[in-house]
This record gives sequence, structure tokens and C-alpha cells, in this order.
Amino acid sequence: MDLKSLIRDVPDFPKPGILFRDLTTLLQNQAGLRYVIDQLVEKHANDGIHYVAGIESRGFIFGAPLAYRLGAGFIPLRKPGKLCAPVYAVEYELEYGRDRLEMHQDAIEPGRRVLIVDDLIATGGTAAAAAGLIQQAQAELHGFAFIVELTDLGGRQKLPDVPITTLVTY
Repeated sequence: MDLKSLIRDVPDFPKPGILFRDLTTLLQNQAGLRYVIDQLVEKHANDGIHYVAGIESRGFIFGAPLAYRLGAGFIPLRKPGKLCAPVYAVEYELEYGRDRLEMHQDAIEPGRRVLIVDDLIATGGTAAAAAGLIQQAQAELHGFAFIVELTDLGGRQKLPDVPITTLVTY
């Protein structure tokens, strides 16, 4: 399936000079959404994944059905102040400041295998922070799964040396 044909390009969003890859048009397409989940399941079905960790917020959209299909639990990795129990936290750099990602401290047992999922990898800061949360929990980071990778931004180089699945590259 040609996933690129289902992803809308939005020039100058969120600011001039940026070409935004909008996956909402992919999500609207029943066959496209099914294909994405099926492809991720096929690539990770035999990996012994215990948990899929989805990065807020689009990682939730892809991560939850993937976890269901893999027979794994789902863990939301959230922005600050959204979780109600004690959390692990990792701060990371953005091109326009800093942000923070959090996970409940009791979300993962040590040694369990985790796959981190998000819609897109660009500079890699958010995904690297997510890996830091998994490390704090003393779990095993099995890999990453992204729908889109923006290769010119080099985000993959910021990530630990684990398998990285991407379905579309720009």
C-alpha cells in the first residue's frame, strides 16, 4: 500500500519553512489504518513483547491496537501532570525549549520487554526520552516502531542501539 498517498503535506505548519506530515488523513482511511497496524503486528509478532509504550498522543492511537494484537499491555508515556501516581520523568530538548515525558513507576516490572511506538520520528528527542523512562524502570527496551521517519533530521542517531521499525521515510 502506498502510505505516502494517505499522508497530507501541510506547508508552513506550525511555522514558516516547516513541511508538516499530517497523519490524520491516514487515520481516516480504514484500509490504511488497518494496513499500518497489520504491518507493525507482522514485524513484531514473534518478539515476545510484554508492553507497548505509546508516546503522547499519537503514539496512543497506534500503540493501543498494536498492544491488543500482540497480546501485550499498553503503557501511556505522558506529558507532565497527566498521571495520578508516582512517576519516572525525563526532560528533553525541543527546537524551541524543553519538555518532559512521564510514566507511572509501577507501569512495568523490571526485565520485561517493551516496544516504544509513536507516529513519527523527527529529531529523536522525544523517543530518546521515552527510552530513558524504560531504562529507569529497569525494563528491556526491545525497540521502536514509527509510522513515519524524517531521515534528514537524524533522529535515529539519538536512539539506543535497538531495532527501529519505520513504515514510511521522507
